Amino acid sequence: MFGKVFGRTGDRPEADPYALPAPRRKSGVYALRALGDTRVLAAVEAADAGDWGAVRTALAPFDLGRDHQVLGQLAVLDGVQEWIGRAVEEDEEHRALALLISGARHINWGWEARTSARAVDVTREQWQIFHERLRVAEQQLFEAAELRPDWITPWRHLLTSARGMSLGRPVAETRRDAALRRDPLDLEVHLEWLSQLQPRWGGEAGEALEFARAAFAAAPDGHRLGCVVAMAYVEEWVESDDSACLQQPGIRTELRQAAERSILHPAYGRRLGWQGDYNMFAMALSLAGSSTASNVFRELEGVYTEWPWTFMSEPRKAYTRFRKAF
Repeated sequence: MFGKVFGRTGDRPEADPYALPAPRRKSGVYALRALGDTRVLAAVEAADAGDWGAVRTALAPFDLGRDHQVLGQLAVLDGVQEWIGRAVEEDEEHRALALLISGARHINWGWEARTSARAVDVTREQWQIFHERLRVAEQQLFEAAELRPDWITPWRHLLTSARGMSLGRPVAETRRDAALRRDPLDLEVHLEWLSQLQPRWGGEAGEALEFARAAFAAAPDGHRLGCVVAMAYVEEWVESDDSACLQQPGIRTELRQAAERSILHPAYGRRLGWQGDYNMFAMALSLAGSSTASNVFRELEGVYTEWPWTFMSEPRKAYTRFRKAF
């Protein structure tokens, strides 16, 4: 399955020399580990060991200034914050890279302190720790962006910190525009802005879906930006009190057409981490009751990514349940 990561030749996928072997599993479902790539796994393991030199070596094939997914593998890793500061201070040659990793990690670390609880349920101490970590992240990400003006990933994470620190829409718009000047079709930046437009973050009802439709309309066939439409509907489901709110013929049709023009289109390239794109559509199509979900689950062959299933209380069980249903 992981041989499909880098695309197809005719009807047969090219073999991927860096693919992790699929683990044995009784349920037929397993979580994607290190993007299914041995090089990414080497970087994660080096980071877990606190070995900065080994991290740099493992990251050599990647450009973390543009690769959100590889950066994300390090940003969620507990313990990185304990040693990455030394790399920032001591490795002048790779200071921008260390700042980027540290800044991204501090944002995730901050959210770990805040938790996913409603704002009214977050304690004063949690808020204080949250903001302290986000302030560190902001300082480091701005410096990384200054050192490497071509990078887009600092701006994507600065959008997240702006939302967390309630810096206001004008600030967020400035950061969004800075990111999109570097890549007008970057999916992760669009997903961050989609979050910003949700009513729980001060947006207006329907605003996010309108944004998603316009963004995807401007993308070429086969582009992964179609995922922004899928996530706009997932977010509508999150905001709604009606668990069946997406089960409407018009929504099923729109999601099917979005999938067919993006991840299911012949021009779609299965880049590293493509399974995340498919999981976004799998969740949206499942919630809408669309039979197209079966095509997406079939291609995934049991691979699930925690996000966006973390919107549900038991992500893996939810994935498994929907997979069986379709």
